[in-house]
Amino acid sequence: MRDGLVVAPADGRVSQITTAAPPHELGLGDKPLPRISIYMSVCDCHVNRSPVTGRVEKIVYQPGKFFNADLDKASVDNERNSLVIATAGVRVAVVQIAGLVARRIVCFVREQQPVGAGERFGMIRFGSRLDVYLPDGSSPLVAVGQTSLAGETVLADLRGSDPGRAYRAG
Repeated sequence: MRDGLVVAPADGRVSQITTAAPPHELGLGDKPLPRISIYMSVCDCHVNRSPVTGRVEKIVYQPGKFFNADLDKASVDNERNSLVIATAGVRVAVVQIAGLVARRIVCFVREQQPVGAGERFGMIRFGSRLDVYLPDGSSPLVAVGQTSLAGETVLADLRGSDPGRAYRAG
């Protein structure tokens, strides 16, 4: 897979594409960034994969509530584990969010560890969500309602994107 592609961190459904301030604990600032949310139903595979090739710069666990992960307030209020991955001069954040049924977030990587796009980095147990925060100016290449496959579905192209085109890495 070529550098600069951001792939889906989870199997599921693209439930939201918006701009939102990233979790404060990540130190990415208060400016809203493009955010793609992927909801995993209890039937989806819950293994999580790195959205980009890079180095894990920061990992922050935040205890919280267990609202339905498909709700917008889950990004702020629910238990979560966040990773910032440095790649090609930018930083991409991926946030594992526990849902109503999920009570266990597992992270397999450590800070300063290199990761490849599509490489397993963790898992969440049942009915959860992952948010991917893209660098400012990035354009998503997926649509709300689209099915995503972890490590395969291309969410964005950090080297320039065509917002009207969705495709898979191959």
